[in-house]
Amino acid sequence: MHANELAFRAATAADIPAVVALVESAYRGESGLRGWTTESHLLDGQRTDAQDVGEAIARPDSLVLLAEHDGALVACCHLEKQDGAAYFGMFAVDPTRQTGGVGKRVIAEAEQLARTRWGVDRMRMTVIVQREELIAFYQRRGYARTGQIKPFPYGDARFGIPRRDDLRFEVLEKSLGEVAA
Repeated sequence: MHANELAFRAATAADIPAVVALVESAYRGESGLRGWTTESHLLDGQRTDAQDVGEAIARPDSLVLLAEHDGALVACCHLEKQDGAAYFGMFAVDPTRQTGGVGKRVIAEAEQLARTRWGVDRMRMTVIVQREELIAFYQRRGYARTGQIKPFPYGDARFGIPRRDDLRFEVLEKSLGEVAA
């Protein structure tokens, strides 16, 4: 599969089980260990659930973007307009398809969609600060560390069960350039 062979569309309620399965496979458990995005060394438990995905699909100015190849879900991300920028999260690529350019292609599509759909000129995300290799990946895509730190939601199992007590998020941001009027 070549990353240019991806088809993109917004998720619907019917896609919720597949999105949850993909996100869990990329970040947790045995399948997550096959890819480089695993958080298993930092967190146990779930990464997301049907309720969270359903709410992301249903909220105004929010969508879950799916990337498919030959009708099979291979990647997804959540985009939401927040405070004049687009928030990028819940990014997952099938662990068996990581390192082949799929993630880069999804990020580029998400950035273009944020510009055209909402007219925003910035994309933001939060990354666990201990994920230095992931932060470096985003920096290579033009995202900058802002120095803004957000607390990890300890005690809320919806975000996973921490394996250490020093987790926190850093906000990364990228300028998407001028938006045509």
